[in-house]
Amino acid sequence: MLTIPELFERTLERRSDRRWLSYEDDTYTYGEAHRRIGSIADALAQIGIEHQSMVFATTRNSADYLFTWLAVMRLGAIFVPVNPASSPSELEGLLAQVRPRLAVTDTELREVVEKSIAETGAGSTVIMVDELTASSGEPPPIGARPDDVSVMIPTSGTTGRSKLVMQTQRAYAMAGEGFPFWMGLTEEDRLMTSLPLFHINAPAYSTLGSVAAGAGLVLLSRFSGSGFLDSARRYGATEFNAIGAMLEILMRQPESEDDTDNPLRLCYTGPTPPRERQLEIERRFDLQLICGYALSESPYGLIWRKGTRPYGTLGSLRQHPTMGEVGFGRVMDGEREVEVGETGELQLKNPALMLGYYDMPEETERVLADGWLRTGDLVTVNDDETFTFVGRKKELIRRRGENLSPLEVEVALEVHPAVAEAAVIGVPSELSEEDVKAFVVLATGHAVEMVELRDFVAERLAPFKVPRYFELVDELPHTPTGRISKPQLARDRNDAEEDLDTRASSGGEAHG
Repeated sequence: MLTIPELFERTLERRSDRRWLSYEDDTYTYGEAHRRIGSIADALAQIGIEHQSMVFATTRNSADYLFTWLAVMRLGAIFVPVNPASSPSELEGLLAQVRPRLAVTDTELREVVEKSIAETGAGSTVIMVDELTASSGEPPPIGARPDDVSVMIPTSGTTGRSKLVMQTQRAYAMAGEGFPFWMGLTEEDRLMTSLPLFHINAPAYSTLGSVAAGAGLVLLSRFSGSGFLDSARRYGATEFNAIGAMLEILMRQPESEDDTDNPLRLCYTGPTPPRERQLEIERRFDLQLICGYALSESPYGLIWRKGTRPYGTLGSLRQHPTMGEVGFGRVMDGEREVEVGETGELQLKNPALMLGYYDMPEETERVLADGWLRTGDLVTVNDDETFTFVGRKKELIRRRGENLSPLEVEVALEVHPAVAEAAVIGVPSELSEEDVKAFVVLATGHAVEMVELRDFVAERLAPFKVPRYFELVDELPHTPTGRISKPQLARDRNDAEEDLDTRASSGGEAHG
């Protein structure tokens, strides 16, 4: 079984002089990238990073960031990638959880990272992502092992505390090997991604998928709806990954006669668009959508491609190109496996499952049982071994490609002295996925403008967690045990709510 650095070196042996990475005006062959990664790994080793050391990273997409991640993987250390849009309190919470040996950031974020480290007493060394290339020494030997924790991915928790998904070298390497197989990619392809490197998609699928195929990789610093096709033409990209609202933003750009004049042939996306919308996207840009379902907890989920499964389903279980049948799924209603046509919770079993949630044994035990991952997602079983998505068992809201916990937002709102109680839910969004809505009960004798509450939350949470809609209510519905009964909260638009998302009308760009 390969590790991430071994996967890269396997391709290096036959593709050393072939162009691999394009980022802005810079290009790197596999050989040049390997030398850069080795140099950074040596620099990291010289400052004390070793096997299973914690390396915290919060910075925007760049070639240096990608090389740093691969260098950390070579050493067998643990990478903790964090959204650079995180608030100071969120950074402090994560730093207090992991207390990393090193924090990697950029000039723009340095001050807030250093202050957060000081506040938590983590004692981490701080270094700029572009300062890690000074070493001229020999690359250190590969220190990674397949079952090592490679990346700890922050994801929202039901307690308001971030869950850190402990993913292995094995899972990432298997995702890289599987992606070209699922997509039909060859060494002639060039994979383009604007998705953030702090998620699993861009590193595991686009980056390692390109490596496994011996193909090229185009890394964009961010997604721009108005400039996306021009980027594809500039770099000769043949495939790209899209999540959330990206495809809808592209479709909202003014139509042009040359929309089909692009080198793109494939797009990997999720969630799956409705059939008619999918066909419209494919016709406009002359490409094929391949739809996937996966989680940070398992990059081996489900895959759908035209001609293999009916529209509107999540597709079938992902398998490995050489290991054969490694992915298994079942749909459970409690302890009973449901029959065709019935609905239950999707559970997955494969060698790419997470090891668990860092320092959360009870949460890990709840989600991982007898080798099966309880996804928390409800699906219906079809008679052709596919699954149809029904909804989320858990309360997480998915907005702009991010998962967020309503509790985090509710806690932030209830800190305001004018708020007696708040309930936050996901509501339908015109850009797919969900928007965030807050129902607010004011404290007796208080009055407040909703824009003030929005700004109050924005000071404490990342932008994607800030509610778009606010509605003042006299009271919230409660269960007999005193909990807020969220199913009773209306998800339809109404005259009583205020839409405070100024970005909603722009529709031109999404950042990541």
